[in-house]
Amino acid sequence: LTDHSAFDAYMLLIEAAGKRVLYSGDFRNHGRKAVLVERMMSAPPRDVDVLLMEGTNLGSDKPTKSERDLEGDFVALFKETPGRVFTCWSAQNIDRTVTLYRAALQADRTLVIDLYTAEVLELLADAAKLPRPGWKNVKVVISRSFARLYEQKGRGEFVKRMAAHGISAAALAQAPHKWVVMIRPSLIRDFAAKGVVPTAADAWSYSQWRGYLEQPDGVALKAWFDGGGARPVHLHTSGHASTADLRAFATAISPKALVPIHGMAWDTDRGGFENVLR
Repeated sequence: LTDHSAFDAYMLLIEAAGKRVLYSGDFRNHGRKAVLVERMMSAPPRDVDVLLMEGTNLGSDKPTKSERDLEGDFVALFKETPGRVFTCWSAQNIDRTVTLYRAALQADRTLVIDLYTAEVLELLADAAKLPRPGWKNVKVVISRSFARLYEQKGRGEFVKRMAAHGISAAALAQAPHKWVVMIRPSLIRDFAAKGVVPTAADAWSYSQWRGYLEQPDGVALKAWFDGGGARPVHLHTSGHASTADLRAFATAISPKALVPIHGMAWDTDRGGFENVLR
């Protein structure tokens, strides 16, 4: 088990025919499970013939602050914002959901998630102690389009069950200082129909890779918030290891050969990596 923004990510050690191959998979060393990577680096498997290692962030300037430091940034944002804080993040980034939930608790706000995020958390309920519908300061917004989608898939029972922990979109227009609201482009129409539109008292945080804002969905999301005068604050940290952590990991494993499997900078930023084999 390793540290990554995706839940249940693993490294794999394959031993066969007298050889050892370590596959790093996607990993980082600044999330909520960083101790797992640190523990492995302090006592690495011996005599690794080949390390298959990711290098997604090699040569990039993506943010890699710790998830706990990011939590503090969100607490400050929630406390200083007089209105709602809309936040866009991946429902499958479980570390980020935990970060936002913990920050909401500290700022005395309620985290409002959509049906899909509620489903992800419910599916993982038996695997880890994670925030979920029914917990204090968690509400599920039942938007018309998402409810219809679930009903079309024969999941109407799930919608009814989540309604017990639900909040109407219209309620988000009231007492705005109470809410941290998950936002995605597919929610904009339903929110606007219920009077939930950005204002100058609100803030919005895009908690994903900034490059996605240049794609059509990201452009539409930014335009919606710009139109209402909401304050933009980009709070994010990468799901992948920093360049420094990649070098430290490769040094700790000390393989006979390092084979890159991800990343665009292995020809331009190879300093500190030994025995790279393309």
